Amino acid sequence: MRARDLGLRLPGDPGPHNAITDVPGVEVGYTTLIEGDAVRTGVTAILPRGRADFDVPCTAGWFSLNGNGEMTGTALLSETGSLRLPVLITNTHAVGPCHRGVIEWVGREKPLVADQWLLPVVAETWDGYLNDINGPHLQPAHAVAAIDNARPGPVAEGSVGGGTGMNCYAFKGGSGTSSRVVPYGADTYTVGAFVQANFGSRKELVVAGVPVGERLADDNPIEDGDWAFPPGAGSVIAVVATDAPLLPGQCTALARRVPLGLARTGTTGSHFSGDIFLAFSTGNAGTQTPSAFPHGEPDYDHLRHVPWNRMDDFFAAVVHAVEEAVLNALVAATTMVGRNGRRSPGLPVDRLRELIR
Repeated sequence: MRARDLGLRLPGDPGPHNAITDVPGVEVGYTTLIEGDAVRTGVTAILPRGRADFDVPCTAGWFSLNGNGEMTGTALLSETGSLRLPVLITNTHAVGPCHRGVIEWVGREKPLVADQWLLPVVAETWDGYLNDINGPHLQPAHAVAAIDNARPGPVAEGSVGGGTGMNCYAFKGGSGTSSRVVPYGADTYTVGAFVQANFGSRKELVVAGVPVGERLADDNPIEDGDWAFPPGAGSVIAVVATDAPLLPGQCTALARRVPLGLARTGTTGSHFSGDIFLAFSTGNAGTQTPSAFPHGEPDYDHLRHVPWNRMDDFFAAVVHAVEEAVLNALVAATTMVGRNGRRSPGLPVDRLRELIR
């Protein structure tokens, strides 16, 4: 089930799969670990240009609404405005194994690329409510498997991949995605968003403009039980993709619009939530050299881009796709019991439908 299956009126026109993979070339893969009573975690891999061209740079930018979290590789993103390699999302204490996993995968697929240097982007949110987060359950091989599993087309949502053990608005959360089609003169582009949703307090939740959180607060073990952190803690990672040709600064501007989409679902932001966002454009394929050590005579790079005064429709697409991606994560996830018998209830979609109606 997805948010639109509830009859919600959501703005904008989605692509054919209503997913980040509607952006041509983008692939998503998961490794999900659900073992015993206490392992509820995983890894998500996003390949901006697919498997064959993973080393071809994309223009890119990033933004942090609240820095109580981690996204590796951001210093290089700020320096060069470009992104290459698979992007991974996992839990807070598994960033290291996943970082190593990207290196091992690149070394297997393109050894000459690995012989240069690699600074992968790996981001995280905290799943310690349901998952034994301090245990060494996630290993580099799981990251490699997530990248190997990456495919175009429909994307599973809810308790899968890095979102397996995550909670959102004190309900079961996790992985969610959505897309918007943006006409531009004679051309048509796509903006896609993927979120690992692990943020928000129950009382804040807003769905399609309707404040429903207070009326769904009767079953709230996350915030009323032995939870050790304030409501709203946990973090959210968002990845925005587009095939529109953009400059690095314009990608950063897309990333800055992610909080507006999150706010439409109710959050006001929490100090205990690491809210970090990445945006990239695949629209200049072949213009940026993938080699770290170019040979021959010096040459020039050329970037075609949408004029800044024509960016508003792309900004709106980010806001609307992020909002729907969060709702898709909530609707798709179902009740999960994990570490120490803790329970994360699934969003009661039938009650929600009545409240919205």
